[in-house]
Amino acid sequence: MDITTVADDLIVLHDGVTVARYEHLEPATTYSFMGQQVTTLARPPGQLLSRVATVNDVHFGEVEAGRIDQHTQGPIQRAAPGEAPYPETMNRSAVSEIAAIDPAVVVVKGDLSQDGRPAEWAAFEACYRPPFGDRLRVVRGNHDAYHGQTAYAGDQWIELPGLAIAVLDTVIPEHTTGTITADQCEWLDTHAAAADRPVIVMGHHQQWLAAPATERRPDDYFGLHPDASDALAEVARRRTRIVAYTAGHTHRHRVRRMPSGVPSIEIGCVKDFPGTWAEYRVYEGGIAQVVHRISSREALSWSQRCRHLYRDFGVDYETYALGALEDRCCNIPLR
Repeated sequence: MDITTVADDLIVLHDGVTVARYEHLEPATTYSFMGQQVTTLARPPGQLLSRVATVNDVHFGEVEAGRIDQHTQGPIQRAAPGEAPYPETMNRSAVSEIAAIDPAVVVVKGDLSQDGRPAEWAAFEACYRPPFGDRLRVVRGNHDAYHGQTAYAGDQWIELPGLAIAVLDTVIPEHTTGTITADQCEWLDTHAAAADRPVIVMGHHQQWLAAPATERRPDDYFGLHPDASDALAEVARRRTRIVAYTAGHTHRHRVRRMPSGVPSIEIGCVKDFPGTWAEYRVYEGGIAQVVHRISSREALSWSQRCRHLYRDFGVDYETYALGALEDRCCNIPLR
């Protein structure tokens, strides 16, 4: 039994394809459900001003989950004969759940596609654009630019009641790794300096943060280059309106801290286990991050099959991808 979601008024547990959902709860209160003690999040002070939803790593066009290059190890999961392509199953269900909270904006943080093919982007647009229209904001990921494509490129500044979102294009075309240029840092610095509300920065690639025991700065780091990561951390240190950086790319849930204490957050993928999307509840006195596991029966049936991807490589994907509850559901304080 996984405790997958905890909000100030909600607790959700999953056991296979069985969902136990408890709503209308009191904040900062301990409950006993399904033999487990769970405490709801404290509710940030003030009125609820807006809600934001984000997804990343939706991967329209992918047909093999768990495939690494040409290796035959796995397990590699595929949709069974007669089943819909699994990116369509997972994303349709995610869209349905997101629409139910009526968010002010939906930010897609990259990897819309498997290989940046027009048919893959068309499938993404057909799924996400009709329900959200102008509320949909999209930035590319590495999978969308492996052949030098420029669709969904560029940075965006979004202003909502109680929150501004700076969406950064972290892609290096034709590369898996990411970066933020000096011009982008200046753009972010200028906007954050003038901001009259909290700012969350969003991008596809996760930040490099030095481990305490090492000073190694790998040029081939899987996420943002160490120099770009340091530059982002410096802007966040200087501009106290910035309260978090949140990314995708790693297909995991994790929260680390920049030297200034600003959280650097990773959100798991839509396409396989655990199959998630993130909600940000913006209050006058803080922001609550609430990660939801996609819970239609079809989505759970697929994502359960993906719990043990990469097992042949010695990876505990179940633990890696799900992360800790406090990494998924937490309050982000203002500075």
